[in-house]
Amino acid sequence: MKVGILYSRIRKDEKLLLSELRDRGHDVEKIDVRKERFGLDATTAAVDDLDIVVDRCLSTSRSLYATRFLDSYGVPVVNSPETGDVCADKAKNSLALAEADVPTPATEVAFTKDAALEAIESFGYPCVLKPVTGSWGRLMAKIDSRNAAEAILEHKETLGHYEHKVFYVQEFVDKPGRDIRVLAVDGEPVAAMTRSSDHWLTNAAKGGETKSFDLDDRALELVERASDAVGGGLLGVDLMEVGVDADSGPAEGGADGYTVHEVNHTVEFKALDAATDVDVPATVVDWLEEKAVELADAEAEEADA
Repeated sequence: MKVGILYSRIRKDEKLLLSELRDRGHDVEKIDVRKERFGLDATTAAVDDLDIVVDRCLSTSRSLYATRFLDSYGVPVVNSPETGDVCADKAKNSLALAEADVPTPATEVAFTKDAALEAIESFGYPCVLKPVTGSWGRLMAKIDSRNAAEAILEHKETLGHYEHKVFYVQEFVDKPGRDIRVLAVDGEPVAAMTRSSDHWLTNAAKGGETKSFDLDDRALELVERASDAVGGGLLGVDLMEVGVDADSGPAEGGADGYTVHEVNHTVEFKALDAATDVDVPATVVDWLEEKAVELADAEAEEADA
């Protein structure tokens, strides 16, 4: 198998993936999107004989455009540009989950400071204000008072970038000091971990402590449904426990116990690989091998039709 790795920086995650691919004897074509050009009919990148391309771009904009161009050339790429488009935008992400009837935090979007303040007041305090694009918990705010809301909204309104004019307001979920990250391939979990912190943001990138987590039947169901809702692929599904104590488990009557707050399309997995007994890069490459065959078979069937 010949695999393309679409990247803008080689992080530990990509090193783990590259090592596993090479150990299995696969040919790897590293495609640095910073150095390539993408035209309407062709690209300067060497993609013609690739069985599959894996999007590992750090930049959201580069990821979305590069995968869209590759897809237009007929190059098999994961994740698909359609999945990337949904996952890269928190508003689209929330809509996709809600439309698939996946439990997700109550969310409103507003386009002016005044309308956003009304949304915040309707949720009550605390609530959460997030940018529609971004990762690692950056530019997220837990708003505890009207004074804080007015100040933050004014800052966002004057920052200039059009995305700051989209006010994404979400209910504050009183989670038990942790959330759950699940790495899944087409809805099938590879591994899961909790990310715990005394801070309300529990992301591993923010210093959250990671620990392996066993998924119950309800969590397994939601991971599969959330993956389907955004189009499938290699995804990070983030869940929060509702009515659950981290030490004693679900509260009485809280059988469902979860809400899915986000699905990530260029998911990092180094922390998960370290926190669990699962060989994460090996399992991901298993899936890539299967996916390459699946996509080739589908292309052959289409050609014969």
